[in-house]
Amino acid sequence: MTRDKNDILPFFDLTHQDEEIGEEILRCIHNVIKSGKFILDENVSAFESEVAEYLEVEFAVGVASGTDALQLALIALDIGDGDEVITTPFSFIATAEVIRHVGAKPIFVDIDARTFNLSADHVEAVITDKTAAIMPVHIFGQSSDITELSTICKRHNIKLIEDCCQSFGAVFNGEKVGAFGDAGGFSFYPSKNLGALGDGGLVVTKHKEVAEKIRMLRNHGAKSPNQHELLGFNSRLDEIQAAVLREKLKNIDKNNSRRRKIAQRYNQLLANLPIVIPYEDPGGIHIFNQYTILSEQRDDIAIALKSENIASAIYYPIPLHKQPVMNKDYPDLVLPVTEDVTKRCISLPIYPELQEECIQKISAAIRTVFEQ
Repeated sequence: MTRDKNDILPFFDLTHQDEEIGEEILRCIHNVIKSGKFILDENVSAFESEVAEYLEVEFAVGVASGTDALQLALIALDIGDGDEVITTPFSFIATAEVIRHVGAKPIFVDIDARTFNLSADHVEAVITDKTAAIMPVHIFGQSSDITELSTICKRHNIKLIEDCCQSFGAVFNGEKVGAFGDAGGFSFYPSKNLGALGDGGLVVTKHKEVAEKIRMLRNHGAKSPNQHELLGFNSRLDEIQAAVLREKLKNIDKNNSRRRKIAQRYNQLLANLPIVIPYEDPGGIHIFNQYTILSEQRDDIAIALKSENIASAIYYPIPLHKQPVMNKDYPDLVLPVTEDVTKRCISLPIYPELQEECIQKISAAIRTVFEQ
């Protein structure tokens, strides 16, 4: 599709998916409507099996959102009042929010300056007898140093919960993220690499008892109809979203490959500018849920893009330990790498259908900032 020069180039555009798989999606939805079965039926079960096979995990449980996936994983692993969970300050609020909701305390550790992920080098220094888990976020589609974090968890006998909400299909040391920890949480928010037509989430685990507990928790704590053994939630992935996700799962590798090619093209077009392009850990496969650069002239870049009707975003302008809802508990905490990155980061449009002409237009607008 050729864009008029006055069209706004969006940060993320889902409309192109209708051109590629619209008919298949409508057929999936029609089949669910025709069946009259909308809650926890054959599409949810089939999706759970198919996604478990794709991720090479033993158990997968569909839930209502990525946030719920993380919270239910914490509860199922018996993490709660008085516990501490080591995590990253450079993430969406949900990462810390769910820790607070179960009664535990987030312990923020600075990030790696290259990957923007939780720095394994700083983790052991903050482990105490209250530490119950480490929750790394595979930020922007790139795995954390999950092998080292797994080793630390085993050494201290604490849980590992992977926040995979931005990283469906990302790989580290030959394994897909989510397969390393005691549990992993995924989001199917529409802008994710595997996105639903609304909210949706998934918990994966290697532990049968954890999977069984999450199945109960997502459905009001019920083990069987009218028998409620846990204080649960209404957090069910519905049949329509599961059917849509089954269809989209067929294209995930192709679309992740497209994202990687777009990122490589950005790298070429932005070469030799005084910006920092995304680092790719050679031990993994980055699937670029976001393409995020660093620049001392971040605000000028945003202005230049806007002047050309190009959208951009800042993920994240405020680190979690500085958020108003969190800051009162960490008034003196200084995390220098995180705080530096939040001042210089800006994310550019990236989605599988982004065309070459758009990539060139975006890159050209950025280059003008440094040609003045």
